[in-house]
Amino acid sequence: MIGLGYIGLPTAALIAKNRTPVHGVDINPGVVDTINSGKIHIVEPELDQIVEDAVKEGYLKAATTPVEGNVYLIVVPTPFKGKNEPDISFVEAGTQAIIPLLKEGDLYIIESTSPIGTTEKMMDLIYSSRPELRDKVCIAYCPERVLPGNVMDELVHNDRVIGGVNEASTNKAVEFYNQFVKGKLHKTNARTAEMCKLVENSSRDVQIAFANELSLICDKAGINVWELIELANKHPRVNILQPGCGVGGHCIAVDPYFIVSDYPMESQIIGKAREINNYKSFWCAEKVQTAKLEFELKHGRKPKIALMGLAFKPNIDDLRESPAKYIVQKVLQNANNEEYFIVEPNISSHKVFKLTDCHEAVQEADIVVFLVAHKEFLSLKLSDDKPVLDFCGVFKKEH
Repeated sequence: MIGLGYIGLPTAALIAKNRTPVHGVDINPGVVDTINSGKIHIVEPELDQIVEDAVKEGYLKAATTPVEGNVYLIVVPTPFKGKNEPDISFVEAGTQAIIPLLKEGDLYIIESTSPIGTTEKMMDLIYSSRPELRDKVCIAYCPERVLPGNVMDELVHNDRVIGGVNEASTNKAVEFYNQFVKGKLHKTNARTAEMCKLVENSSRDVQIAFANELSLICDKAGINVWELIELANKHPRVNILQPGCGVGGHCIAVDPYFIVSDYPMESQIIGKAREINNYKSFWCAEKVQTAKLEFELKHGRKPKIALMGLAFKPNIDDLRESPAKYIVQKVLQNANNEEYFIVEPNISSHKVFKLTDCHEAVQEADIVVFLVAHKEFLSLKLSDDKPVLDFCGVFKKEH
């Protein structure tokens, strides 16, 4: 398993739970040491116990270098370089690392979100280095489609799309996943599987953009967007999502760019949705700035401001591409001697932000800004005279 992050580690743990030995590889020695001690470096329900048991029973171990296996899974990040151009260098580096270990009959699978054609590029890379293995190893793509906070259940029960570079590769990958996935396994080719992952998240991004655009319109029109959406959804064929302060995470906020970068003229709606969701975060930061100035004009002093949440969605510790984190950074860039209380209940510390307990922050602050609807925030009591900016629907009807 090349990569032991938010997807790699749960997948490795699930396979090991099914009593198949897993050798996990990560470039971070701290991650390797943590896993080998039976602990985890991420927040995910149930994962800690599964990893502890798998390590104790000898089915899971981690290292910084790969060893020979029968199945090789590439589960590494695919970030961006330049202007929203996908960077597959981590996928390539992971592939290069296992090329010397490959032998006839092995199975190589990419799970990392990838631009269309990546699996074929890695096939060419493998065969250019090991021409004697041409058509003698199986190569496939199988994207994950799990929800952080429910990963261990969804890895088992969600359907999977599996696309090989040929029929034999598809069938061998299906045979592998059948050992621990109870959801239906849908066969296709590698390019379609790659596109399917991108399309799934682009579709969700477009739907969220509609909700976020509604929130902008309703703010200007003096309409409670939460009530509006609740009423509109009473229609039997309408299902509007909930607005937020943007879109984050390493999937929905990222995957549409994989399509837009390769097909800029054709992906008009997909590209515009990205713009709207990015703008919503900027708009939220500007709203905080306005509230801050209004308070100062009214009270003749600088306000104390609580910024509630840093994660990209409720009840997780994942800050990747988080619009909440962007808003906090933007607000602090414009700080002018105000006092800020930054709250994120799912992490104990942050290298940039000093974190505050949510009850203390709400009690001390003059202005409360909800950026993420963490469960800890839903029961908070706020005084009626305290300005509240609720960008994520913590108090949908009240504010």
